[in-house]
Amino acid sequence: MRCTNKLLRALSIVLLGTICVTGCSGLSYSSKYSVTSSQSDNRNTLYYPTFASELCVAEDNMNENDVEIAEVASAGLFDLNKKETLFAKNVNMQVQPASLTKVMTALVALKYGKLDQVLEAHSDVYVTESGAQKINLKEGDRMTLDQALRILLIYSANDVANLIASNFGSSIEDFVGLMNKEAQAIGATNSHFANPHGLTADEHYVTAYDMYLIFNAAMQYDTFSEIINTTEYSTTYLESSGTSKEITVSTTNGYLKGDKQQPSGVTVIGGKTGTTQAAGHCLILLARDTASNPYIAVIMRDTDSGQLYTDMTSLLNEIVN
Repeated sequence: MRCTNKLLRALSIVLLGTICVTGCSGLSYSSKYSVTSSQSDNRNTLYYPTFASELCVAEDNMNENDVEIAEVASAGLFDLNKKETLFAKNVNMQVQPASLTKVMTALVALKYGKLDQVLEAHSDVYVTESGAQKINLKEGDRMTLDQALRILLIYSANDVANLIASNFGSSIEDFVGLMNKEAQAIGATNSHFANPHGLTADEHYVTAYDMYLIFNAAMQYDTFSEIINTTEYSTTYLESSGTSKEITVSTTNGYLKGDKQQPSGVTVIGGKTGTTQAAGHCLILLARDTASNPYIAVIMRDTDSGQLYTDMTSLLNEIVN
C-alpha cells in the first residue's frame, strides 16, 4: 500500500486523537522532499507522547524468569501508558549497540535540522569496513534530510549516517558530541557514542534501558514514528555530476517484512535492527496490544538472527500474558 501525503496528514490527525502510532501499516513511501523542489514542510511536530516526566524505572533484572532469553543478551519490555517495566534482563549492562545507534542519530538530526534542508556528502562520507551496509554515496552527492533519515532508519545505510553527521557542525565529531549531549539530557547517562552509525568502536556503548529512553524520546517526532513503520521507500537524489539517481530500499525488520510472525494480540509498529560481530544481534520495537496501548521492547547482544526473533516474540508475548 502506498500512502499519499493527504493520507499521511489524515492519519496524523487520527493518531493524535487516539494516541496510537500506526502510520500506514506496512506502508511503502515515495519521497515528499526533493533537492530540486523548494517545498518546505517540517513535520517534526509532537506526534506521540514521550512521557518524559514519568518514565519507566528498571532494576537490572526484573521478572527475568518469566521469559526465556539468551543468557548473554540484555533486554527490556516497557509499558508506556502505565510507566511500568514488565521485564528486564541485564538492562543496565553496557553493550555495543550496532545500528541501534542510528536512533540517536535520527533524534539529534530531527531536533537540530529541517526535513527539507539539503545535505551534501563530504570526503568523510565513505565507509570502508567490509560488509558494512551502505548505498555507496560519493563526495558531492546531495539529498534532503528527509530522504537521508528514511534511508538511515529503513535500510540502515552507514554512509548515510556519515552524510547526516557531517552536515551538522564542522565535522562528524561535532555531531557525535551532540549525540552524547542529548543522550545525557534525556537521562541516557550510561551510554557513550563514538560515531553516528554504530560500527564497532572503542568507547561506543549503550544499555538496553538507555535505548528505551532514546527510542522513547525519538518518538516525539512524527517523522520518526512514520519512518519506523515503513516497509519500502523509493526516492531520487542527485549525484555530484548532477545526474539523478533512483534508489529503493526495504526494511530490515523481520516482523514488517512478514518473515517473522508477531504474537497473537500484539501489533509490531516498527523499530530498528542492528548487527555487528561485537554487538551481536539487536532489535528495538514499538508494539501495541489490542487496546492500542503502546510498549517498547528491546533486545541487545543476542546470539544470532533466528534466536533474536524467537526471543523477541517471547518477550512480546508478555504484553498479552
